Amino acid sequence: MTDDNRQKTRPPTRRRTPSKCPICGAPTVPEARPFCSRRCADRDLGRWLTGGYRIPTDERLGDAPSAESETDGAHSNSET
Repeated sequence: MTDDNRQKTRPPTRRRTPSKCPICGAPTVPEARPFCSRRCADRDLGRWLTGGYRIPTDERLGDAPSAESETDGAHSNSET
């Protein structure tokens, strides 16, 4: 069998399923991808800005030690 007689085959192409908007579930459009419209993109941005996607924790804002307090503690021990 020669190379000329072989049929060139292409790998099977995967059909792309239309993406859905994460806000309303409608099909997406290229201009607003991954959303279906500017309105859904703005709704998502609003959720980010108002903390709608925040992961709740038991920690409070002041519970974590800051870098300054760790540094101050190290210096105060060496000075005494």
